[in-house]
Amino acid sequence: MEDKQKKQEAYEKYVKEKTPVHKLVPNMAKAFVTGGVICVIGQVILNYCEKIGLDKDTSGGWTSLILVLLSVILTGLNIYPQIANWGGAGALVPITGFANSVAAPAIEYKKEGQVFGIGCKIFTIAGPVILYGIFTSWLLGLIYWIGMCIGIV
Repeated sequence: MEDKQKKQEAYEKYVKEKTPVHKLVPNMAKAFVTGGVICVIGQVILNYCEKIGLDKDTSGGWTSLILVLLSVILTGLNIYPQIANWGGAGALVPITGFANSVAAPAIEYKKEGQVFGIGCKIFTIAGPVILYGIFTSWLLGLIYWIGMCIGIV
């Protein structure tokens, strides 16, 4: 019985040593700043596009396109992972984080070839997100269609 208790104490000590300690408030502040900077960059791009005469929808498209492009370039230069490491969810939640999650595996597995490397691994991170989004939109569309058929909507 005593041996079992010593093993349990040793295990608990080991777990305590290996478990990372997170500082919630500083991490939230970093995420807020990082996400805010990404949004400010997006707003600057949006304002510039509107200033040169593009309509609001076209400006939004160009803004998204440029943010994705910047994210992929920074991922390729190994800068975006450092930003994400510092800023946490602030860098991973916006569209730039999604672009990073597609570009990073493609860059990592390119040595395995075009088909078995990039082709097979490019959506390892982003694939479930895409699948969940498509399935959820289909399910909500079905619910909406049923609601229209029975006169609820």
